[in-house]
Amino acid sequence: MSIAEQFDHERLRLVRLAAGLLGDRHEAEDIVQLAWMRLDGTDQAAIRSLPAWLTTVTTRLCLDRLRARVPEPVNLAGSGSGTGDMVSGSGLDPLEEVVLADSVGVALHAVLESLSPSERVAFMLHDTFGVEFATVAGVLDCSAVAARKLASRARAKIIAQVPAGPPTDGEVVDAFMEAAKGGDFARLLHLLAPDVVVRADAAAIAMGTPELLKGRDAVAAMFDGAASAALPVFLESRTGAAWFHRGRARVVFDFTVHDGRVTSIVFRAAREAIAAVTRRKGAQPVRATRAVRSVTPEPPARSAQ
Repeated sequence: MSIAEQFDHERLRLVRLAAGLLGDRHEAEDIVQLAWMRLDGTDQAAIRSLPAWLTTVTTRLCLDRLRARVPEPVNLAGSGSGTGDMVSGSGLDPLEEVVLADSVGVALHAVLESLSPSERVAFMLHDTFGVEFATVAGVLDCSAVAARKLASRARAKIIAQVPAGPPTDGEVVDAFMEAAKGGDFARLLHLLAPDVVVRADAAAIAMGTPELLKGRDAVAAMFDGAASAALPVFLESRTGAAWFHRGRARVVFDFTVHDGRVTSIVFRAAREAIAAVTRRKGAQPVRATRAVRSVTPEPPARSAQ
C-alpha cells in the first residue's frame, strides 16, 4: 500500500480527532490537510508507525491552533521544564482516574472552553480517544506523569462546571442527535455507554438499517454526521427522534438512557411504532397542523466506517 493510500485510510480517524480537539469539523479538515503536507515533505523511510506519526503531527497542529486562540498559563514556578510543570495543585491524586459526572456529554462544548490547550489535549486524547499517556506525553513534550496530571486537572475542572444532577433522558437524546447531525464524534463517544447496542426491527432492516451493532466506537461512527433529516419526537411517552421523508415519519430512533448515557437505540419502522410517533419541540408535543417536510431526505443511518 502506498503512503497516499495509507494516509487516505487514516484520514477519517484524523479528522474526527482534530474535530474533537478543535470543536470545528471544517477546521479539522484543514488541519489534516496540513498533516498530509508535512508527511509529503518528510523522510517517510524514517517513520516507524505511520498511524502514530500522523496522530502526533495532527494533534500538535491542533495544539498550535488552540494556543493561538488561548495562550497557555505562564509557568510561574520557573523550572523550565515546560508543560509538565504547570500542573500541580489539581486537588486530585494524578495517578488515579476520576469518574466524570453524567452531564459531561451534554455539556462537553462548554466545559472544554474552560481548559488550557494542554489540558484539553490531554483530556481528549486519553479520556475520549483512549490514547496512552506515553503517547500524550510525546505530543505535549512532557513526561507521562505530567500528561496524567494534566488530564486529572482537566477532569477536576470539568466536574466543577457540569450542571448539578444527572441530565434528563430528553437532554441526552437531543444532545446525541445534535452531535450526530454536526459530526461531533467526540461528543457522541461521551454520550454513549461503552457497551451500547443498536438493533432494528424487521421493517427497519428491510429499509437498510443494520440489524445489530455493538460498542461505542461502532455506534458513534454510524451516527457521525448522519441523521440530518431526523426530527425530535415522542414514541408514546418516550423521548426520541425519527427520520422523516415527505412529511411522514419513516423510522423511529427509540433510545434507552441510563446514568446520562445512551445504552441502546432501536430503529423501529413497524406500522404500530410509526403510529405511536408524535412530533415534539423540546419537551412539548407539537400539534399537527400540516405536514412538515424534511429538508434533506436520506437513509435513517449509514453503516459503520
